[in-house]
Amino acid sequence: MRVGLNISTSAAPGADPVADARLAEELGFDFVSVSDHLHGTSPTYETWTLLTWLAAATSRIGIATRVLGQPYRNPAVVAKMAESLDRLSGGRLVLGLGGGYSDEEFRGFGVPVPTPRDKVDGLAEAVRIVRGLWSEPAFTFQGRIYRTDGAELTPKPQRRIPIWLGTYGPRALEVTGRLADGWIPSLGFAPPQEAVALGRRVRAAAEAAGRNPDEITFAYNVGVRISAEASSPSTVVGSADRVAEQLLEFGALGFTTLNLIPLGPDDERDQVQRLAAEVLPALREGTTVSRAS
Repeated sequence: MRVGLNISTSAAPGADPVADARLAEELGFDFVSVSDHLHGTSPTYETWTLLTWLAAATSRIGIATRVLGQPYRNPAVVAKMAESLDRLSGGRLVLGLGGGYSDEEFRGFGVPVPTPRDKVDGLAEAVRIVRGLWSEPAFTFQGRIYRTDGAELTPKPQRRIPIWLGTYGPRALEVTGRLADGWIPSLGFAPPQEAVALGRRVRAAAEAAGRNPDEITFAYNVGVRISAEASSPSTVVGSADRVAEQLLEFGALGFTTLNLIPLGPDDERDQVQRLAAEVLPALREGTTVSRAS
């Protein structure tokens, strides 16, 4: 099982995302992730800028967007951004994309508020444009939402950069199974048994498209806290042994990758160190399980 760690985008006094990313690398996590919210009263860093800064400050650990709000940025530009960051980081990027979080965020930054249909269609078109620019000499695409006209992206990626989608609705899950390299829902939006059912839709869509669903990464964003408290529906809470046990249960449901989001009143770095020392070994030693079907 691969295990990632979310890095807070907080720009408040005392926040040090570079130190957090370096600590994650030292402790043996496989990748760090950064969420994407432009709008809000809490001081935060812009996602792509922060992720680039973290990549420059580390040397081995993977870097992922969890997930980039696709409508906020033109997909052809994102293709160029992603190729550059993957090249500069030595091939460490996972490009996570989603349809955008709330209408308030779109309105706040003057971005047209997409309909649910536009979000899904735009996401599908974005993946096709990104992949097309990464592979075709001059890529022309005429979609309902986006278009390119003989777009030339040079240099091309040195490897197949993974694209993971954070999706939940039937049409978006179909897009994921048909086009994406990975699926990354969150525990807070898709509890375990619901996530299993959604994962079946992803796998069915992959098979319908002639793809092998076992080649798709099934990742799960999970809020965690080592504490004496009881677990909540959206967070895994308990002793280190109990946290490890619950996380391994997600593996038994078919998730081959976990992205841990440390939560709670305790010092976050203390939580990260405890997760690495008391939970990560159990996840590494857990028996391999079959995917959900």
